[in-house]
Amino acid sequence: MESQKSSAPAAQTPPSESKAPAPDRTMRAMVQREYGLADALQLDTVAVPDIADNQVLIRVRAAGLDRGTWHMATGLPYPVRAVSGWRTPKNPILGLDVAGTVAAVGPAVTRFAVGDEVFGFGKGCFAEYAVASEKMLARKPAALTFEQAAAVPVSGTTALQALRDAGKLQAGQSVLITGASGGVGTYAVQIAVAMGATVTGVCSAAKADLVRSLGAETVIDYTRQDFAAEGRRYDVIIDAAGNPSLKRLRRALAPGGTAVIVGGEGGDRWTGGLFRPIGGMFLSLFSRQRFVMFMARENATEFERLGELIVSGKVTPSIDRTYPLKQMPVAIGRLDAGEVRGKAVITI
Repeated sequence: MESQKSSAPAAQTPPSESKAPAPDRTMRAMVQREYGLADALQLDTVAVPDIADNQVLIRVRAAGLDRGTWHMATGLPYPVRAVSGWRTPKNPILGLDVAGTVAAVGPAVTRFAVGDEVFGFGKGCFAEYAVASEKMLARKPAALTFEQAAAVPVSGTTALQALRDAGKLQAGQSVLITGASGGVGTYAVQIAVAMGATVTGVCSAAKADLVRSLGAETVIDYTRQDFAAEGRRYDVIIDAAGNPSLKRLRRALAPGGTAVIVGGEGGDRWTGGLFRPIGGMFLSLFSRQRFVMFMARENATEFERLGELIVSGKVTPSIDRTYPLKQMPVAIGRLDAGEVRGKAVITI
């Protein structure tokens, strides 16, 4: 689908002033009109979204599936609905990670033109077209496929900032990563190794081979071993699993070490895992050990940095498998069941 053309001659219309397709143009999208997983999703035909002055319309080639999308799909824990809509989803099209080709740009956009290949953080990406702010997009490196690029933004940024900014990781330190085989965990293992750390990953036995292949020196099978009972202490813990108790994290954390709580899983429908990071922050007031409640800040600069790490060979997106748009409900069902190794990617 092409962007709507101006009535002025093409030579007099800069690409940055290209407009979005007319509102009556349609696209295929995976639509959710009530909270739930596979049963609440259906492939439908909807209008192509409009764009604001500083936004980009992307012809989606691939979209990543992350745990945050699961929370938006289920509306759990309930505080999520303060943003997503209390009774029904405000935005019926899910998806944040995106890679594709620029189809149109708003008049205030200066960094991109129609036809550019981009990746980043968008809105409603499980569709043929999605909208993203200019500052949330980076140019896709030619060495990356669209599928690889779509697996990067949310999980890659979370791992990078958790290690570098929240964990203050230094070369030579030891790192424990729970949920090491997941979307964030697979990036955290590789980025920690690239930063010169010694990495121990926690995952199931079925996924241990993946975590070792990413550079973990030691892999702990959480079904048979308790990382907190191993007697080893770590300078930095990246808790991407979202369910170890604070007591266990404290036992495994070195004096003066930092535990970065990334996952917010567990708990009930009202609190989710919110009490755990809040409790950790309270403990930090009375201990040399630091517990950090962490949320990533996605932006183009971080996407570019991650692209550089991937092109250099230091990091490789770990893609479990790809699914056509119509099979997105299958993908989120496997994510819910804990069957995804790394990232699942939806191709459009």
